[in-house]
Amino acid sequence: MALHFEREEYAARLEKLTASMREEKLDAILLFAQESMYWLTGYDTFGFCFFQCLVVKADGTMTLLTRSADLRQARQTSNIERIVVWTDRTNADPALDLKNLLSDLDLLGERIGVEYDTHGLTGANCRKLDNQLQSFAELVDASYVVSRLRLIKSPAEIAYARRAAELSDAALDAAMPLIKPGADEADILAAMQGAVFSGGGDYPANEFIIGSGEDALLCRYKAGRRQLTETDQLTLEWAGVFAHYHAPMMRTVIIGEPTPRHVELYEACRLSLDAITEILRPGHTFGEVFDAHADVMDEHGLTRHRLNACGYAVGARFTPSWMEHQMFHAGNPLEIAPDMTLFVHMIIMDSETGTAMTLGQTYLTTADAPESLSAKPLDLIIAS
Repeated sequence: MALHFEREEYAARLEKLTASMREEKLDAILLFAQESMYWLTGYDTFGFCFFQCLVVKADGTMTLLTRSADLRQARQTSNIERIVVWTDRTNADPALDLKNLLSDLDLLGERIGVEYDTHGLTGANCRKLDNQLQSFAELVDASYVVSRLRLIKSPAEIAYARRAAELSDAALDAAMPLIKPGADEADILAAMQGAVFSGGGDYPANEFIIGSGEDALLCRYKAGRRQLTETDQLTLEWAGVFAHYHAPMMRTVIIGEPTPRHVELYEACRLSLDAITEILRPGHTFGEVFDAHADVMDEHGLTRHRLNACGYAVGARFTPSWMEHQMFHAGNPLEIAPDMTLFVHMIIMDSETGTAMTLGQTYLTTADAPESLSAKPLDLIIAS
């Protein structure tokens, strides 16, 4: 059995979940988010692209409903003892199989929480689910019950996050010798991802972002590569990943002489990040973190060039995104607590001058000042 944590840790997580279920008055919860299943049981698969559900009852008993292709996957990677397989067939309705399972578990007429807000439950499958269960039980949106529990990391999780951050640094080290005029983005990307793999890491939950020239102003991965010119800009967003735990970083590297606008935008990024690290600690909220970012950007006349969020919680995540639900945006009342791993990013995209500048890395919150998990400096990176 390939478990990444001690059984006692999984037992403690289950205890936290059942306590939360009691607070929410839930008789059972239907988990569709792969990261929830992984956190709770160790179950590791990309089979969540099909219908599957982990049923957790208030008494702590668990049953996984999945396809035959994931039966051995669940047995090998998780501590789930009861696994039920629904059969692939024409016009299959696995939600009916789920209803039959819930009936066997004596959950008819009970109050059942559902993880609706997840890529593990498509719109089509959600319609099937509601159609089968709306008259079977009282369904409650419980999308964030496990998500909130995942926010606070255990010592073992923090160790994985630290290792992920070491792999993030290794990826940057692998990229830097290649970043120069004439370099191909493909080689840079291959070196970065290769450094993570050779360090024992995993695929990231979303693609690394790489873009140069005008594509440096993009915040998402896209297909296509180009070669760097004598004077250029290269935006990189990547994450070291270990046991699915992520430690993202972000930088815009200048090739050749930086323009005055590059320098100006970098200074705003640095001041904004400094302002955030002053309040990235208990006693403040996620919304206040965003406000600190926005205040600096707005004071520098960058309101129309900044984003409406400046980071988010990270941890063990699965495709298609390494972002947790909890984000730094205006008005978010969520309080910062010790032992959170939080990615803070400053992103300025000035489309009027075609200038990009980013600066970001992952922090571990403590009882006081946050700890950067990266050992890299925050200086503007200039490659020649």
